[in-house]
Amino acid sequence: MVCFRVFPVPGSGLVLVCLVLGALRSYALELTLQDSGKATCLYAKWQMTFRVRYETTNKTYKTQTISDLGTVTYNGSICGDEQSGPRIAVQFRSGFSWIANFTKAASTYSIDSISFSYNTSDDTTFPDAKDKGMHTVYHPLAIKIPLNKIFRCSSLSTLENNDVVQHYWDVHVQAFVQNGTVSKNEFLCDKDKTSTVVPTIHTTVPSPTTAPTPKEKPEAGTYSVNNGNGTCLLATMGLQLNITQDKVASVININPNTTHSTGSCQSHTALLRLNSSTIKYLDFVFAVKNENRFYLKEVNVSMNLVNGSVFSIANNNLSYWDAPLGSSYMCNKEQTVSVSGAFQINTFDLRVQPFNVIEGKYSTAQDCSADDDNFLVPIAVGAALAGVLILVLLAYFIGLKRHHAGYEQF
Repeated sequence: MVCFRVFPVPGSGLVLVCLVLGALRSYALELTLQDSGKATCLYAKWQMTFRVRYETTNKTYKTQTISDLGTVTYNGSICGDEQSGPRIAVQFRSGFSWIANFTKAASTYSIDSISFSYNTSDDTTFPDAKDKGMHTVYHPLAIKIPLNKIFRCSSLSTLENNDVVQHYWDVHVQAFVQNGTVSKNEFLCDKDKTSTVVPTIHTTVPSPTTAPTPKEKPEAGTYSVNNGNGTCLLATMGLQLNITQDKVASVININPNTTHSTGSCQSHTALLRLNSSTIKYLDFVFAVKNENRFYLKEVNVSMNLVNGSVFSIANNNLSYWDAPLGSSYMCNKEQTVSVSGAFQINTFDLRVQPFNVIEGKYSTAQDCSADDDNFLVPIAVGAALAGVLILVLLAYFIGLKRHHAGYEQF
């Protein structure tokens, strides 16, 4: 953990910022603020990603995922005083910022509001945006927490406003820290209170070798996501993880009986998150393209390996499981989703529908065998045409030969 100090800000005391470099790929941030007496006044540790839908110069719409924040600064983060409450301020990329404000009552403190500002003039993130400039979304929250307790929300939380979707998870935060000591007493968010305790996965991981031990076919599990109006995402699949770390390959079968699913559904994106006692999160992010098809756009994973290390990978530029909106995608044969050179997912007996689920049931499926058929059709047509051409040529030469034979008889 690398820590550095920022110059004192009036009314805020010293700021001590700690960034967990080892978890960079999962974008974990950890922040400690100290007052002028070097006593901790605020502590926060969290993970977040953003999805921004914007109009392009071609009058189409794209969705940009912002998960790798790059180099961050914390200018404006304060402990608070009599005039203003504590504030966490994060700056990243080119003109992007995120702010969380806190307030205090007699026996509680509150996460009062969150605001996120993004810059569509940043050509690296929005190279083809039609409207260039700064945009800000604001969310009043008023999450009340007892004083001297730390707020914890490991579950996925989603904020949606117009074209911006914000995802938060693994949140630990305490403002108005008393006596400079972060509390060990937790106040859980509602989702963590209702989450089922997940038992240990009973799966055998091969000993460290250069090649993985072959695994039997994993059991298929059924997972779903509810958005308050019923089921909005369905997935059935057997999952086998292929991991390579430090030149050591491992194969892990996901046990659906000990795996918990959560997620969220929006109009143009949907998230299925799987977790267990060893898998911190395994995210499948789906997106809509051309307003009429969906596909698997992103996979993120963070999990504990048997050697005690943490394996984290993210890829938001995938293109798998493509099917029309209003249908499901199905593939009973084994498929491989290549997330990176170090991480692949083998799927078995797959069926997924991330959008337009009606009455909690799958719609008509597009089978992955259709892709094979689409490939075979032109070959078959070409072979048939070639056959016809050969027959025509044979008939021509035979007729020509007979014609010459007739002349020789005179």
